[in-house]
Amino acid sequence: MDMSDAVVVKSTRLKSVVWNDFDRIKKGDKCIAVCRHCKKKLSGSSTSGTSHLRNHLIRCQRRSNLGIPQLFAAREKKKEGTFLNLDQEQKKDEAFNLVNIRFEQEQTKDDIINYGSSNFDQRRSRFDLARMIILHGYPLDMVEHVGFRVFVKNLQPLFELVTSERVEADCMEIYGKEKQKVKDMLGKLPGKISLTVDMWASLDGAEYLCLTAHYIDESWQLNKKILNFIVVDSSHTEDKHSEIIMESLMDWDIDRNLFSMTFDSFSTNDNIVFRIRDRLSQNKLLSCDGRLFDVRCAANVINMMSQDALEALCEMTDKIRGSIRYVKSSQVIQEKFNSIVHQVGGESRRCLCLDNPLQWNSTYVMVEIALEYRYAFALLQENDPVYAMCPSDVEWDRVNIITSYLKLFVGVTNVFTRFKSPTANLYFPELCEVYSQLNEWCKNADDYISSLALKMRSKFEEYWMRCSLSLAVAVMLDPRFKMKPVDYYYAQFFGSGAPGRISDVFECVKTLYNEHSTCLAYVDQGLAWQVGGSSRLPGSGRDLRDRLTGFDKFLHETTEIDGTKSDLDKYLEEPLFPRNAEFDILNWWKVHAPRYPILSMMARNVLGIPVSKVSLDSTFNTGGRVLDRDWSSMNPATIQALMCAQDWIRSELES
Repeated sequence: MDMSDAVVVKSTRLKSVVWNDFDRIKKGDKCIAVCRHCKKKLSGSSTSGTSHLRNHLIRCQRRSNLGIPQLFAAREKKKEGTFLNLDQEQKKDEAFNLVNIRFEQEQTKDDIINYGSSNFDQRRSRFDLARMIILHGYPLDMVEHVGFRVFVKNLQPLFELVTSERVEADCMEIYGKEKQKVKDMLGKLPGKISLTVDMWASLDGAEYLCLTAHYIDESWQLNKKILNFIVVDSSHTEDKHSEIIMESLMDWDIDRNLFSMTFDSFSTNDNIVFRIRDRLSQNKLLSCDGRLFDVRCAANVINMMSQDALEALCEMTDKIRGSIRYVKSSQVIQEKFNSIVHQVGGESRRCLCLDNPLQWNSTYVMVEIALEYRYAFALLQENDPVYAMCPSDVEWDRVNIITSYLKLFVGVTNVFTRFKSPTANLYFPELCEVYSQLNEWCKNADDYISSLALKMRSKFEEYWMRCSLSLAVAVMLDPRFKMKPVDYYYAQFFGSGAPGRISDVFECVKTLYNEHSTCLAYVDQGLAWQVGGSSRLPGSGRDLRDRLTGFDKFLHETTEIDGTKSDLDKYLEEPLFPRNAEFDILNWWKVHAPRYPILSMMARNVLGIPVSKVSLDSTFNTGGRVLDRDWSSMNPATIQALMCAQDWIRSELES
């Protein structure tokens, strides 16, 4: 092609990095791109794009070994010199350059990088990086890893790489902004807040107290937010723990809007609950005089009873575990055992497996499957002089009974964790079935079994004494059940004493209803003061409402006498709502809130009680929750910021 009349085009519109290696020449109406290395001519038209030019550069034999990333090497060295010593800088630069050359050689047409983009925002990118680290739980020092730095510089060379200290500061800033958003949101909630208290540990032995708020928002969605993640000393007394919790409540300004608190079922928590409840009760801040305030984790009491059952099985479990290991120790023994299984006619579709001691449900599965091979194990012991660890018939019978207990506990626990956000009404029927079975197990003729059942029932009854009222009130607010489950199960449990206990539940329901009706009256009066545009002082309306508290209570208690049915009366008189698998109780109350304005307020608070606080990923764990190794090495303020901000960002993404 004759290039005598060609003109080199210099345009500021040529943004792609490939034009660093090409000259764009215009000849007549055509534009040609000429490689600066091998002088090959390619289409330079704006409609042709740059992919073919990029592909040529990959194949170009005369192209310099130094590529695009080296254009930024000098600037990078200068910046890194501010926080790396000489040896570290030299090593990282060598690795950086080596990998860059390799990446450059492997570039494809999809590797489109616009280094000259005027839209690049360093600050926004820096905070995007910090949010990514928070969201996924990455270590903060990942920003100083060679591989990460290479990736970022190839992706966007204009991004100024940051230190782990800078990322930590950015994470703290994100936490501060997110905390204010959560605080504002909590202050505008239409209902009350319930809290859970969890203990975490780190690999270095540190302990942390985690406070989580649970609430039903204006859209009738059940939500939760971690509020605090505080390092505590193992030597701290119950007084100190209760003081830490109260300080957190006041810091978030929710001490006047608290409905309940859920702890683990340990006696060490009793004094903490007592002190917090006593302090809040002094200012009359708790519903029903605090009778619904103390809640213990349902999954935790199931776990405790399961541990009792596994402890009773301990010797037999060791024999079963040893038997499985022996059968799987060689191919010859496995084939011999398979032959015996076929001989006794007890062939199972499930294979023998060992358990994970850290997951108690896996021990249940191991033992349950082994029961299907009990006769094969017995015959193996008769024919194999080396194998001598088969459980006796009595032991197998006990294993069979105790495994049935574990089966119930696994099933109930799975019900608790079936829903991402379980409401409080789900627990009463399940726990009543557990109570009923415990009573039956205590009647077993085998003292070994009955003594185990008595031990488990003792733990359950301690839990029941604290939490049955909350469970009963919650199930009453389920339109599919109302008071019927309370009537049914209490008659079984308490016989002639059932009417008195049922009456206690209903009196609590009425008290709670009256408190909410008074609260609604205050809200209505508050709106009236605003709408009326009164020139009174702001405090005068509140003073009048305070003086009319007794009158409001009298007014709502006498509505039935005056012939006006309350929300509660109408709700209980109407037929039960049909039961189906797709029923959404929060949506039901959302739809029926106009018909039951007072009772819906009550439902919002009661159904939001976290009856169980065990997360799905730790449902069957025998140990506690452990903090990630990378984050646990940081200072306590940073750990709290990361844990809280991670929870808030994740919930925001899921909403």
